[in-house]
Amino acid sequence: MTPRKKKTKQLKITQVRSQIGCQGHHKKVLAGLGLGRIGRTVIRPDTPSIRGMVNLIPHLVSVEEVEG
Repeated sequence: MTPRKKKTKQLKITQVRSQIGCQGHHKKVLAGLGLGRIGRTVIRPDTPSIRGMVNLIPHLVSVEEVEG
């Protein structure tokens, strides 16, 4: 019998507002997440570092938890 893989939680992060007029470090956080355009969506692992990045820019993104 093969061991089952644990289902890890992941975050579906979608940029919903523009980065125009934002502070410079907010733009760097968006780039670090792989975002940069309105409507772009990325899937990232649910880790404290990713959560921290998302908490810096809650006004620019929407976040959903998904099972991976």
